[in-house]
Amino acid sequence: MDPNNPIVKLCAAGIAAEGEGRAEDAKALFDQAWAESRDDFEACIAAHYLARYQPTLAAELEWNRTAVERADRVADERVRDFYASLYLNLGHSLEKLGRAAEACELYQRAAERAEEMPDSPYARLVRMGIAAGRERTCPAAAPRDGDTTPRLH
Repeated sequence: MDPNNPIVKLCAAGIAAEGEGRAEDAKALFDQAWAESRDDFEACIAAHYLARYQPTLAAELEWNRTAVERADRVADERVRDFYASLYLNLGHSLEKLGRAAEACELYQRAAERAEEMPDSPYARLVRMGIAAGRERTCPAAAPRDGDTTPRLH
C-alpha cells in the first residue's frame, strides 16, 4: 500500500491511536477515512478498520462485508494481498454470530488467499488467525489425536 495515500495515512494514525489505547481517537480517524475515501480501494481500507468499532455484531458483519464488496470492485492488484485479512475478518464476524459453517467457508477462502501472500510478520499473523478460525469452525481442520498443529486444507 502507498504510505503517502491520505486514507492509508489516516488508517495508520488510527492504528497508532489503538496501540496507545485511544479507541475514540482511532474510531474518529477511521470514520474520517471512510468519509474522505475517493474510490473503492480507499473505501475498502476504511471499512476494514471501521468494522472493529461497531456497537453490534450485526453492524460489524456489515462493515466487513462492505470491505470485501469494495475490494471486489477494485480493478487492479492493489487489494490482492489484502483479501486474506478481509476474509479472515468476515469469517470471524460470522463465527461470533454463531454461523460456524459460513465462517469456515470464509476461513477456507482466506487460507487460499494467504498462500499467495509474500512472507512477512503481517502475513504470518494473518495465517495464524486463519488457522485458529479454521480450528474453531471447520471440523476437518481440528487437531487429531493430541496433535496441536493446525491443519490447513
